[in-house]
Amino acid sequence: MSNDAGGPGQVDPPPPYAPQGYPPPGYQQGYPPPGYQQAYPPPGYQQGYPPPGYQPGYPPPGYQQGYPPPGYQPGYPPPPQGYSPAGVLKPGVIPLRPLGLSDIFNGAVNYIRRNPKATLGLTAIVVVTAQLIALILQILGPLIITGDIDPTLSGEAATAGDIAVLSGSSLAGSITTALASVVLSGMLTVIVGRAVFGADITIGEAWQRVKGRLLALLGFTALEALAILVLIVVVVVAVVAAEAAGGGVAAFLVGAPLVLVAFLVVVYVATSLLFTPALIVLERLGIVDAAKRSFALVKKDFFRVLGIWILAALVAAVIAGAVGVPFSFGGQLLASGSGSNGGAVAGLILVAIGAAVGQILTAPFSAGVIVLLYTDRRIRAEAFDLVLHTGAAAGPGVPQDSTDHLWLTRRP
Repeated sequence: MSNDAGGPGQVDPPPPYAPQGYPPPGYQQGYPPPGYQQAYPPPGYQQGYPPPGYQPGYPPPGYQQGYPPPGYQPGYPPPPQGYSPAGVLKPGVIPLRPLGLSDIFNGAVNYIRRNPKATLGLTAIVVVTAQLIALILQILGPLIITGDIDPTLSGEAATAGDIAVLSGSSLAGSITTALASVVLSGMLTVIVGRAVFGADITIGEAWQRVKGRLLALLGFTALEALAILVLIVVVVVAVVAAEAAGGGVAAFLVGAPLVLVAFLVVVYVATSLLFTPALIVLERLGIVDAAKRSFALVKKDFFRVLGIWILAALVAAVIAGAVGVPFSFGGQLLASGSGSNGGAVAGLILVAIGAAVGQILTAPFSAGVIVLLYTDRRIRAEAFDLVLHTGAAAGPGVPQDSTDHLWLTRRP
């Protein structure tokens, strides 16, 4: 109290700060007064990050080289190589956890980009060789038997013999292409299996891994084709018998539901057996054991496997069609417009080129999707990601083929 500044009894104005021991107005308790930045980074920088002038990725002042970067607890080592920002180990083309659709498709593309020589190069060698053999069979067969590459080009009506010759040459070419596809899918399966762990493989090493499994792969493919052929024969015989007994109406009433049922059976069995080639190659199983195991893996997630498989097939078909349709259209024009053997040969060559380019672009992707979908099913059904972690933890210094045996490991 003082009377110097005003009249009697007037109270002095309050000091411009709060009572002693408290921070200035506008500041929360426990914070330093204005003008102090005790141990705090400059404005705009988050706590724990290096100040201006330091390059990203280098530790801030006071951190010695070899210690964990900011944000990690003291005393803990930094994560091993291959961990993603989310903390999931990804030594190769996929993260070692249950996979989503994008993981599978991205992995099927990344393993091609990672090792183009052993994917696109291998595919080009196999596909071009198969197309050349099929082309020779399509040209020489009719030419030797009938004297014309395409007997229908002369304008005369094709005889039963001409149709048989053309059908036989086309069938021989298709069988050659199918056999090449079996070999190719087996070798690509080995390449994808290594890419899961971030390991590369040469074409020669892939062949060494798959050559002992070729008989089983070819046997499975032959059995699959035989089963489809038998089913078609049964449907055709039933429709013909119904037509003989009751005419066209009876044939339709019997044939329509029978064809639908046959189609559904083929889709179900083909989907359930989708992983059989991968099991034959990676788990070294026989045909029967691989088929049983494929059924067991697909059974609990059938529609998801079917959906991803159909989507991948559509993507591959669109790409192959976009590449192959111009060649096919040009080949048909050359063959039908010239009316000569030379035009027919040029047309067949164009069609073969389009088919080869389309298969080179799509076969590695399709094989990658199937193998990664098989890997995902094992992760979900058998906690296979824990097994894959053991291979990833081995590090880059171990032999690359040391992870091949991990595909044989199963949950007890």
